[in-house]
Order: sequence, then C-alpha cells, then structure tokens
Amino acid sequence: MSAPDGYITVCHGSMTINVPRDCFSGEDAHLNKEKAESFGKMIRARYPWLTSGSLDVLFNNARKEMLRVLDEESSGRNVSRRLEKKGDLEGAIRHLREHLEEDPEDPDAWYALGELLCKAGRTKEGYDAFAEGRKYF
Repeated sequence: MSAPDGYITVCHGSMTINVPRDCFSGEDAHLNKEKAESFGKMIRARYPWLTSGSLDVLFNNARKEMLRVLDEESSGRNVSRRLEKKGDLEGAIRHLREHLEEDPEDPDAWYALGELLCKAGRTKEGYDAFAEGRKYF
C-alpha cells in the first residue's frame, strides 16, 4: 500500500499512519515544528492513548522514512549531497555507487558520481563516470 499524494506512510506499533510530507522541510527533512504540532494534536485527538513520547518516536520514524523517500526520488543524490556537506566525500561516492548497482542506467547518478570523483581528485574515474552517464541520455 502506498501513501496518498503529499504523505508518507509510517508504522507505529500496530498502527499505520500517513504523515503529511509538509511536516518536514529541506533535503535534511527537518521537522517543521508548527505543522508537526498541528498534526500531532490531530493524531492525539484521534488516538488519545498516544503519549508525547510516542509522538516523538512516530516523528523520528517519519523523518527516517522521509529521508529514504527523498533519496529514492532523487536517485540516490539526496543522501550523497548530505554526506558531501558533512565532509564525507568517500561516503557520498560509496552511496552513489550502491545506488548505481541497483539502477546502473541512471544518467543523473552517473553525472553526480563524476562530479564527486573529480572533487576527490580522481579525475580519470570522474570522466569515466560522465562518459557512462552519457550512454543513457
């Protein structure tokens, strides 16, 4: 079962909850406090036994799912950008390579890999990645 447009699906115990995507913002899926608070009130009204700790766990799991969805939608580039910003260039490269094992014909991922390899000083590998990406346009 997939989530309706504008939502992500999160399991919490035996419950399955569709959480609005607008509870999160940016490529790091930061919690939008105002939207999350509003959604949390609605959920607690519907399920009064949920504690504030349960909502914290729900939003933590929802954030993880949102990050996974963002990465899927960006063909692996969301996580690699976040790793690059943190200074983990090799982790970013590794992540894109893992994505390309799943989808070897993704030209955007090949180009992103080429850019990262060039930034890492591995120019020959970077140009090879660009060439591989061109095959799929």
